[in-house]
Amino acid sequence: MDPLIKSQLLYQLSYTPTPVSEALGPGGEARNILEKIGLASVVSTAMQDISQAVNFPYLEGFAAGDFVVIDAVLGLFCEQAQIWIALLETDGDQWIDAVHTIKGAARGIGAFQLGDACERAEAIGPAGLANVRRALDATLVEVEAYRQELAARS
Repeated sequence: MDPLIKSQLLYQLSYTPTPVSEALGPGGEARNILEKIGLASVVSTAMQDISQAVNFPYLEGFAAGDFVVIDAVLGLFCEQAQIWIALLETDGDQWIDAVHTIKGAARGIGAFQLGDACERAEAIGPAGLANVRRALDATLVEVEAYRQELAARS
């Protein structure tokens, strides 16, 4: 995998949201790098048949089948999810930045249902957060199962 693509993917997933008032610079908002670099060919796996919350073949294709990178990206997603979950539970407007960040990270790994739930929450406000939480939970369950399958292969 191209080192630049790898670093951009890892950067996107490691982004921690800041309040909108502090998001002034070019790095102050989540970016969807998929729009800039396009998609690699999709690699099919057994997970394709059972996966609903995450399209793992999409991620595998994007990462050019590099399962070390995929595991690192998914591990980072899970770590960041703990921060996002906490931000979704806070009072005030921190959920706005969290939802926007989750949307980009989710779409980056192929969790399109989660990305769509975030997009709806951005449009309708806090009433959409319950769906974001449910979709995030489903995504984390599938990611953990997939990572365990990867570990069993090696």
